[in-house]
Amino acid sequence: MTDPAKIEAQVFSLDEQRAARDARFQEEVAGGGRERCGAMTAAGQACRNYAVDGGRCRVHAPSDPDTEVVPPRRAARREPGLAGGAPPARSGARPHPAISDTSGGSGAGDGRGTAAAGARRGAPRSGRDVGEGGSQGRTGQGRTGQGRTAQGGGDSARADQGDAGGGGGGPRHGSFAWADAQLLQRGYGSAIDGLELLRDAADDRFLDALRGLVGFLRRRVTGAYEIDDFGFDEDLTTHVLMPLLRPLHRHYWRVTSHGIEHVPLEGGGLLVANHAGTLPADALITRLDVFDLTGRHARELGADLVFRTPFVGELARKTGATLASGDDADRLLASGELVAVWPEGFKGLGKPWKDRYKLQRFGRGGFIATASRAQVPIIPTAIVGSEEIYPMLFDLRIVARLLGFPYFPVVPQMFALPVLGPFALLPLPSKWVIEYGDPIEPSSFGRDIAEDPMALFDLTDQVRERIQQMLHRNLMGRRSVFL
Repeated sequence: MTDPAKIEAQVFSLDEQRAARDARFQEEVAGGGRERCGAMTAAGQACRNYAVDGGRCRVHAPSDPDTEVVPPRRAARREPGLAGGAPPARSGARPHPAISDTSGGSGAGDGRGTAAAGARRGAPRSGRDVGEGGSQGRTGQGRTGQGRTAQGGGDSARADQGDAGGGGGGPRHGSFAWADAQLLQRGYGSAIDGLELLRDAADDRFLDALRGLVGFLRRRVTGAYEIDDFGFDEDLTTHVLMPLLRPLHRHYWRVTSHGIEHVPLEGGGLLVANHAGTLPADALITRLDVFDLTGRHARELGADLVFRTPFVGELARKTGATLASGDDADRLLASGELVAVWPEGFKGLGKPWKDRYKLQRFGRGGFIATASRAQVPIIPTAIVGSEEIYPMLFDLRIVARLLGFPYFPVVPQMFALPVLGPFALLPLPSKWVIEYGDPIEPSSFGRDIAEDPMALFDLTDQVRERIQQMLHRNLMGRRSVFL
């Protein structure tokens, strides 16, 4: 038995390996084996794939011959690549026998080359077909095209235009097909058409929002919209303002809600929620969450400062908010509307970071009296995540008094203003959880509870304590502030 350690390893150079591979390729073609592709690669070499369609492989075969457009003939020139010229043909490479040689003669072998060339002339050029890169391949193909023109007439002229030869019959310089060819030549995938990507990324919700916007503009022009007695413009809110908030709800704060079955689908109801976050973003997001899950607009009860503020007050009226007064709330609930109230008010919005998720005083229980007069259920609502969007470190009370504000916050984002500019004031992307608790039915407190101050205060504390327990439970269940 021969010792493997004593056998000398045979070393073959790259040129010898290429010569052996070319020899095997020639023997396979001459021996009547399976037909090879008749196209040339981007490096100016014969394609070694097997032919499947008209003398072409799957890579070089036309995708749809009926719709392919033959590019016009252009003057021969060297096309620069995305970062320079195309690489020259490899030294020692031989053309495929099915392709006419550089002198314009017929194909070698037993006539299969001529048949492949004829089949290739009958199929138009695919946009995915890569033009020859080397100057030698382009020159030879140009002469081949001239030879076919002299022999084959009109069909040869089409083949001369369709094949990517020296006449520049490949993809037009600067086109998407040309860019794909250059990317494939360098080993990258094909470029993606931006319109195709947008169409694939646009789901039904995006298309529905776009249709709603077009319909909204048409109704604005024709005046076919209504505004109720409180100034609520439902058309504007549903088709413009709500779609603007959905990216924040779904992708930025990634709101998760549960217990929506406790919100009535029809008739009056009073949502009572905690308030925090320096800015009233929780009111807007809760309003959107209820609308997306039930199709109902929760009419907000706001403080008088909101409606005295220029532009903000007008916008609040158009979105369905109204003054937190007993008369307006009674009218809304009597008409079967869903009403939302944040009893903490500015005390909840402007509480410091050290008091986060500690509910402030719920006022004098005016929302309980409102619910008792209208005999509608109270739905306790807990919002987790809004505290972290603008953590308030300090309250500059002197500045707040000068400006007439209930508080003037100092948040961490302000310290990044010199570096990030206005982008520093963006809210933090905390993870939100909204829970709608079991409703408190009107039968449990009756109509005359407003006449008993002690019973009114006691029920107000019960609602506050229930929301506080819901907050604690959801805080214990979340993994982190931002995940």
